[in-house]
Amino acid sequence: MSNMKHVLRALLAITSLALSLPGPAQAQVDRDTQEINSYVLTDAGLARYKKATEALHAQAAKTPHDCDEDDGSDAKSIDQMVAKFNATPGYKATLQSAGMTTREYVVFTMSVFQAGMASWALSQPGGKLPPGMSMANINFYRQHETAMAGLNQDSESDDCNAEEPEDEPSE
Repeated sequence: MSNMKHVLRALLAITSLALSLPGPAQAQVDRDTQEINSYVLTDAGLARYKKATEALHAQAAKTPHDCDEDDGSDAKSIDQMVAKFNATPGYKATLQSAGMTTREYVVFTMSVFQAGMASWALSQPGGKLPPGMSMANINFYRQHETAMAGLNQDSESDDCNAEEPEDEPSE
């Protein structure tokens, strides 16, 4: 499964946890949410992110993987997502060679996802800026939406999701 899908699944897991967990787990989700909310999306960050994403795709293409293996969607925090990325051979070095730490890559991904969701919400009738969201990040997302969509499309093609060709009918 592609790296972006891993991160997006983990983000959804964190979001659902934010609504349901009390106590220390909630405190971790709150820290993660604050980190994502305070991250500032920039052109320089997007350039590094694009380079890192392309390098990760190349690394993943060279690394055989089992489609049934753990996809990281059980990660409950940014720290756990970072650990999962770093546990994949070559990923940490690949990200560093692109000028990003693993944590920055994960937080950038989540910030873009959050800005995209908020942008969509604002475009709906009666839409309002969600609490804690940066309008600057939403504007950045809107200005760079096409470039980021291109990265997403590249990440959606992987061997595990390829459809088997249909057999030709025999005559």
